[in-house]
Amino acid sequence: MRIIVLMKVVQDTYVERTLSLETGLAERSADTAVLDEVDERALEVALSYADAHEATEVVLLAMAPELAQPTLRKALAMGATDAVQVVDDALVGADLMLTAEVLAAAARHAGFDLIVAGNASTDGMGGAVPAAMAELLAVPCATFLSSVEITEDAVTGVRASDAAAVSVSAPLPALISVTEALPDARLPNFKGLMAAKKKEIAVLSLAELGVDAEDPAVPRSIMIAARERPPREAGVKIVDSGDAGERLADFLVENRLA
Repeated sequence: MRIIVLMKVVQDTYVERTLSLETGLAERSADTAVLDEVDERALEVALSYADAHEATEVVLLAMAPELAQPTLRKALAMGATDAVQVVDDALVGADLMLTAEVLAAAARHAGFDLIVAGNASTDGMGGAVPAAMAELLAVPCATFLSSVEITEDAVTGVRASDAAAVSVSAPLPALISVTEALPDARLPNFKGLMAAKKKEIAVLSLAELGVDAEDPAVPRSIMIAARERPPREAGVKIVDSGDAGERLADFLVENRLA
Protein backbone atom coordinates (compact mmCIF):
# COMPACT_ATOMS: atom_id res chain seq x y z
CA MET A 1 0.00 0.00 0.00
CA ARG A 2 1.12 3.56 -0.73
CA ILE A 3 0.01 6.12 1.85
CA ILE A 4 0.51 9.84 1.32
CA VAL A 5 0.58 12.01 4.43
CA LEU A 6 0.02 15.74 4.01
CA MET A 7 2.57 17.71 6.02
CA LYS A 8 2.39 21.44 6.65
CA VAL A 9 5.36 23.38 7.96
CA VAL A 10 4.11 26.16 10.24
CA GLN A 11 5.65 28.74 12.56
CA ASP A 12 6.11 27.57 16.13
CA THR A 13 3.09 28.63 18.19
CA TYR A 14 5.34 29.18 21.22
CA VAL A 15 7.21 32.07 19.63
CA GLU A 16 5.92 35.53 18.83
CA ARG A 17 4.51 35.69 15.33
CA THR A 18 4.25 38.81 13.21
CA LEU A 19 2.32 39.76 10.11
CA SER A 20 3.91 41.62 7.22
CA LEU A 21 1.89 44.75 6.50
CA GLU A 22 3.29 44.75 2.97
CA THR A 23 2.17 41.25 1.99
CA GLY A 24 -0.46 40.45 4.62
CA LEU A 25 1.33 37.15 5.27
CA ALA A 26 2.93 35.75 8.39
CA GLU A 27 6.67 36.32 8.63
CA ARG A 28 8.41 32.93 8.33
CA SER A 29 11.92 31.73 9.09
CA ALA A 30 13.68 28.38 9.10
CA ASP A 31 14.62 28.83 12.77
CA THR A 32 11.00 28.84 13.95
CA ALA A 33 9.57 26.38 11.40
CA VAL A 34 8.01 23.20 12.83
CA LEU A 35 5.79 20.39 11.61
CA ASP A 36 2.14 21.01 12.35
CA GLU A 37 1.29 18.82 15.35
CA VAL A 38 -1.93 17.41 13.93
CA ASP A 39 -0.06 16.41 10.77
CA GLU A 40 2.45 14.57 12.94
CA ARG A 41 -0.47 12.59 14.35
CA ALA A 42 -1.62 11.85 10.80
CA LEU A 43 1.88 10.58 10.07
CA GLU A 44 1.71 8.33 13.13
CA VAL A 45 -1.48 6.76 11.75
CA ALA A 46 0.36 5.86 8.53
CA LEU A 47 3.53 4.70 10.28
CA SER A 48 1.60 2.49 12.70
CA TYR A 49 0.01 0.73 9.75
CA ALA A 50 3.39 0.45 8.01
CA ASP A 51 4.90 -1.12 11.15
CA ALA A 52 2.52 -4.06 10.76
CA HIS A 53 2.63 -4.23 6.94
CA GLU A 54 6.17 -4.32 5.52
CA ALA A 55 5.23 -3.55 1.92
CA THR A 56 3.71 -0.18 2.89
CA GLU A 57 5.23 3.04 1.56
CA VAL A 58 4.63 6.24 3.54
CA VAL A 59 5.21 9.33 1.41
CA LEU A 60 5.20 12.87 2.78
CA LEU A 61 3.59 15.57 0.66
CA ALA A 62 4.14 19.23 1.41
CA MET A 63 3.57 22.52 -0.35
CA ALA A 64 6.25 24.67 1.24
CA PRO A 65 9.17 26.97 0.46
CA GLU A 66 12.74 25.69 0.37
CA LEU A 67 13.36 26.81 3.95
CA ALA A 68 11.00 24.05 5.11
CA GLN A 69 13.21 21.20 3.89
CA PRO A 70 15.17 20.71 7.15
CA THR A 71 11.84 20.48 9.01
CA LEU A 72 10.56 17.85 6.58
CA ARG A 73 13.70 15.83 7.34
CA LYS A 74 12.33 15.37 10.86
CA ALA A 75 9.26 13.63 9.44
CA LEU A 76 11.52 11.43 7.33
CA ALA A 77 13.52 10.60 10.47
CA MET A 78 10.30 9.43 12.13
CA GLY A 79 10.06 6.68 9.51
CA ALA A 80 8.50 8.00 6.30
CA THR A 81 9.80 6.36 3.11
CA ASP A 82 10.36 9.54 1.11
CA ALA A 83 8.88 12.97 0.51
CA VAL A 84 7.46 15.17 -2.23
CA GLN A 85 7.73 18.95 -1.87
CA VAL A 86 6.04 21.45 -4.15
CA VAL A 87 8.10 24.64 -4.37
CA ASP A 88 7.12 27.59 -6.54
CA ASP A 89 7.25 31.36 -6.06
CA ALA A 90 3.73 31.62 -7.49
CA LEU A 91 2.40 29.81 -4.41
CA VAL A 92 3.27 32.56 -1.95
CA GLY A 93 -0.01 33.50 -0.27
CA ALA A 94 -1.95 30.66 -1.96
CA ASP A 95 -5.56 30.36 -0.80
CA LEU A 96 -7.33 27.16 0.25
CA MET A 97 -8.53 26.22 -3.22
CA LEU A 98 -5.19 26.76 -4.93
CA THR A 99 -3.52 24.77 -2.15
CA ALA A 100 -5.99 21.92 -2.63
CA GLU A 101 -5.52 22.03 -6.41
CA VAL A 102 -1.73 21.84 -6.11
CA LEU A 103 -1.72 19.09 -3.48
CA ALA A 104 -4.27 17.05 -5.46
CA ALA A 105 -2.12 17.33 -8.59
CA ALA A 106 0.97 16.31 -6.62
CA ALA A 107 -0.84 13.35 -5.05
CA ARG A 108 -2.04 12.24 -8.47
CA HIS A 109 1.52 12.57 -9.77
CA ALA A 110 2.96 10.50 -6.89
CA GLY A 111 0.23 7.86 -6.87
CA PHE A 112 -1.58 6.70 -3.73
CA ASP A 113 -3.96 4.23 -2.14
CA LEU A 114 -4.74 6.43 0.85
CA ILE A 115 -4.14 10.08 1.77
CA VAL A 116 -4.02 11.01 5.47
CA ALA A 117 -4.18 14.64 6.60
CA GLY A 118 -4.68 16.68 9.73
CA ASN A 119 -8.15 18.17 10.01
CA ALA A 120 -6.96 21.81 10.09
CA SER A 121 -3.61 23.58 10.29
CA THR A 122 -2.69 25.62 13.35
CA ASP A 123 -1.92 28.72 11.29
CA GLY A 124 -4.85 28.85 8.87
CA MET A 125 -7.50 26.74 10.63
CA GLY A 126 -9.53 26.58 7.42
CA GLY A 127 -10.10 22.82 7.52
CA ALA A 128 -11.29 22.75 3.90
CA VAL A 129 -8.23 21.46 2.04
CA PRO A 130 -8.77 17.69 2.62
CA ALA A 131 -12.38 17.75 1.41
CA ALA A 132 -11.49 19.96 -1.58
CA MET A 133 -8.66 17.60 -2.52
CA ALA A 134 -10.97 14.60 -2.36
CA GLU A 135 -13.41 16.36 -4.69
CA LEU A 136 -10.66 17.14 -7.19
CA LEU A 137 -9.30 13.57 -7.02
CA ALA A 138 -12.81 12.05 -7.17
CA VAL A 139 -12.18 9.78 -4.16
CA PRO A 140 -14.24 9.18 -0.99
CA CYS A 141 -13.48 11.49 1.93
CA ALA A 142 -13.87 10.80 5.66
CA THR A 143 -12.95 13.85 7.74
CA PHE A 144 -12.44 14.80 11.39
CA LEU A 145 -11.79 11.22 12.52
CA SER A 146 -10.91 10.60 16.17
CA SER A 147 -9.92 6.97 15.51
CA VAL A 148 -8.77 5.18 12.36
CA GLU A 149 -8.53 1.57 11.19
CA ILE A 150 -6.90 0.77 7.85
CA THR A 151 -7.28 -2.49 5.95
CA GLU A 152 -6.03 -3.57 2.54
CA ASP A 153 -9.12 -2.31 0.74
CA ALA A 154 -10.87 0.16 3.06
CA VAL A 155 -10.48 2.69 5.85
CA THR A 156 -12.82 3.05 8.83
CA GLY A 157 -13.01 5.67 11.55
CA VAL A 158 -15.11 7.46 14.11
CA ARG A 159 -16.20 11.08 13.78
CA ALA A 160 -17.16 12.48 17.17
CA SER A 161 -19.43 15.45 17.74
CA ASP A 162 -21.17 17.01 20.74
CA ALA A 163 -24.29 14.97 20.06
CA ALA A 164 -22.99 11.62 18.83
CA ALA A 165 -20.13 9.48 17.55
CA VAL A 166 -20.56 8.29 13.97
CA SER A 167 -18.70 5.37 12.42
CA VAL A 168 -17.73 6.05 8.79
CA SER A 169 -15.92 3.94 6.21
CA ALA A 170 -14.72 4.26 2.64
CA PRO A 171 -13.19 1.93 0.05
CA LEU A 172 -9.67 2.66 -1.12
CA PRO A 173 -8.41 4.81 -2.73
CA ALA A 174 -9.66 7.42 -0.27
CA LEU A 175 -8.71 10.48 1.73
CA ILE A 176 -9.13 10.96 5.47
CA SER A 177 -8.39 13.74 7.95
CA VAL A 178 -7.74 13.18 11.64
CA THR A 179 -8.09 15.25 14.79
CA GLU A 180 -5.84 15.76 17.79
CA ALA A 181 -7.67 12.91 19.53
CA LEU A 182 -5.26 10.55 17.76
CA PRO A 183 -2.08 9.45 19.60
CA ASP A 184 1.03 11.63 19.74
CA ALA A 185 3.61 11.00 17.05
CA ARG A 186 6.70 8.95 17.81
CA LEU A 187 10.03 10.66 18.30
CA PRO A 188 12.78 10.11 15.72
CA ASN A 189 15.66 7.97 17.00
CA PHE A 190 19.34 8.20 16.08
CA LYS A 191 19.02 5.56 13.37
CA GLY A 192 16.11 7.43 11.84
CA LEU A 193 17.95 10.74 11.94
CA MET A 194 20.92 9.25 10.09
CA ALA A 195 18.69 7.53 7.52
CA ALA A 196 16.74 10.76 6.90
CA LYS A 197 19.88 12.46 5.58
CA LYS A 198 19.99 9.97 2.70
CA LYS A 199 16.28 9.89 1.89
CA GLU A 200 14.97 11.66 -1.18
CA ILE A 201 12.85 14.79 -1.18
CA ALA A 202 11.47 15.13 -4.69
CA VAL A 203 10.93 18.80 -5.52
CA LEU A 204 8.19 19.66 -8.01
CA SER A 205 7.16 22.95 -9.61
CA LEU A 206 3.74 24.07 -10.80
CA ALA A 207 4.83 23.61 -14.41
CA GLU A 208 5.65 19.97 -13.75
CA LEU A 209 2.23 19.48 -12.17
CA GLY A 210 0.38 21.33 -14.91
CA VAL A 211 -1.14 23.87 -12.50
CA ASP A 212 -1.51 27.54 -13.44
CA ALA A 213 -1.70 29.69 -10.30
CA GLU A 214 -2.72 32.69 -12.41
CA ASP A 215 -5.50 31.01 -14.38
CA PRO A 216 -8.19 33.72 -14.74
CA ALA A 217 -10.88 31.08 -15.19
CA VAL A 218 -10.36 29.80 -11.63
CA PRO A 219 -11.61 32.01 -8.77
CA ARG A 220 -8.97 32.87 -6.17
CA SER A 221 -9.06 34.65 -2.82
CA ILE A 222 -6.71 37.62 -2.65
CA MET A 223 -5.56 39.95 0.13
CA ILE A 224 -6.56 43.54 -0.65
CA ALA A 225 -5.34 45.30 2.50
CA ALA A 226 -3.55 44.72 5.79
CA ARG A 227 -3.13 46.97 8.79
CA GLU A 228 -1.68 46.69 12.25
CA ARG A 229 -4.08 45.85 15.04
CA PRO A 230 -4.90 49.06 16.97
CA PRO A 231 -3.67 49.31 20.56
CA ARG A 232 -6.05 48.09 23.20
CA GLU A 233 -8.09 50.87 24.77
CA ALA A 234 -9.30 51.09 28.33
CA GLY A 235 -12.75 49.65 28.85
CA VAL A 236 -15.82 51.40 30.20
CA LYS A 237 -16.28 51.13 33.95
CA ILE A 238 -19.82 51.33 35.27
CA VAL A 239 -20.25 52.10 38.96
CA ASP A 240 -23.68 51.27 40.33
CA SER A 241 -25.41 54.40 41.53
CA GLY A 242 -28.87 53.00 41.10
CA ASP A 243 -28.87 53.23 37.30
CA ALA A 244 -26.18 50.63 36.45
CA GLY A 245 -28.68 48.39 34.66
CA GLU A 246 -29.83 51.18 32.37
CA ARG A 247 -26.28 52.30 31.63
CA LEU A 248 -25.22 48.71 30.85
CA ALA A 249 -28.19 48.30 28.50
CA ASP A 250 -27.30 51.58 26.77
CA PHE A 251 -23.69 50.42 26.37
CA LEU A 252 -24.76 47.13 24.79
CA VAL A 253 -27.10 48.87 22.37
CA GLU A 254 -24.53 51.52 21.46
CA ASN A 255 -21.93 48.85 20.63
CA ARG A 256 -24.48 46.64 18.85
CA LEU A 257 -24.05 43.86 21.37
CA ALA A 258 -27.74 43.51 22.15
